[in-house]
Amino acid sequence: MSDEGTRSTAPRRKRVTIMEVAGRAGVSHQTVSRYLRFNGGLKPVTVEKIETAIRELDYKPDLIARSMRTGRSNRIAIVLPELTYYLPMPFQGATAAAHEAGYEVDVVSLEGDEERRRQRVITLMDSERVEGVLSLTPLGDMLETPTGSSAPIVVVGQYDDKMRSTGAFADGAFAAEVIQHLANLGHRRFLHVAGDQRWASARNRLLVYQEAITSLGLESYGVVGGQWTTESGYNAARDLPANSGVTAVFAAKDTIAFGVIRGLQDRGLRVPDDVSVVGWDNDEFARFCAPTLTTVEDNLGLIGRQSMLQLIALIEGKEPPQIPQEIIGRLIPRASSGPAPH
Repeated sequence: MSDEGTRSTAPRRKRVTIMEVAGRAGVSHQTVSRYLRFNGGLKPVTVEKIETAIRELDYKPDLIARSMRTGRSNRIAIVLPELTYYLPMPFQGATAAAHEAGYEVDVVSLEGDEERRRQRVITLMDSERVEGVLSLTPLGDMLETPTGSSAPIVVVGQYDDKMRSTGAFADGAFAAEVIQHLANLGHRRFLHVAGDQRWASARNRLLVYQEAITSLGLESYGVVGGQWTTESGYNAARDLPANSGVTAVFAAKDTIAFGVIRGLQDRGLRVPDDVSVVGWDNDEFARFCAPTLTTVEDNLGLIGRQSMLQLIALIEGKEPPQIPQEIIGRLIPRASSGPAPH
C-alpha cells in the first residue's frame, strides 16, 4: 500500500486569524492587535468583546510567526522553588495573563537556597531563551534586572523552599470575618481545626481566630488538627465529645472542612442545623458538596495576574501597573453555616 493510501484525508483545521476575531468582536483588527500587545487604554466593554471573541473562536496567536518577525522568543519563565502536585493560585493567574497577552510560559523549578536560585536565574536570563522572569520565591537581594541582562524580572517571593506560603500570601485576617459571621448567627462556642503549623498561613489563621474569639467575648473549645488533610478534619469531628457544646467549626482549609462535614454526618449530626462549618480557599468542590461550603476566598490568582501584567509591561517598555499590597478577598456564605441551634 502506498503512503498516499494511509495518509489521512481529513481537512486540516485552518488557523483563526486576527481579522476573524475583529469581525466577531465588531472592532477593527488594529484594536485587537493593540489588545494582544497589552497596550492598554481600551474601554472595558471593548476588552470584554475581544476576549469573548477569542474564547468563542479559540484563537491562538501565531507565536512562531511573531518570533520570526520580531526576533523575540515570546516566552516567559515562572520560577518555583520546587515542583509538586500543588500549583499555587498565583501561578494559575500569572499563566492565564501571559497566555492572554500572547506569551508562552516555561515553568522552572530551582531547588536550593536563595543565593543558588539567584545565580541560576541570572544564567537563565542571560540565555536569551526567555524575555522575562516571574519568581514566586525569594532570590536573595536580586530585586531588579541584573546589569547586562536584557530580560526583566519581577520577584513576588511569597513561597519558601518547600512551597509554603509566606508574607502577604499567608495573611490570616479573614479568619476574623469568619468568626464574626458565625457570631452574628448566634454561635458562642467554637472549634478550630488547624492546618500544618509549619506553614505561616496556618499559624496566622490560628492566631487571628484566637484574637477574634477573645475580642468578641466568645469561647473556644479548643484547637485540633495540624495537617491539611481531609482525614484530619474527619478525625476532629469524630473525636469531638458529644457534650462539648461546640456549635461551629472553623477549618483552616476547605479540604479539612470536607472531612469535618463528613465526620459530623457519620455521627448523625446535621450541618448546619446542629453544627455549622466554615472552610478556607473556595475550592471548586465547595460549590458542589452537600451542603455547599461557606468559605474564604483570598484572591491569590489576582496577585499572580497583576504580577505577570507588571512583568509584561516591563518587557514591552511600558509603565508597569502598581500591585496592591493588601490581599483582596471575601467571605462566601453558603449552606454549611446557619443559625446556632437553640
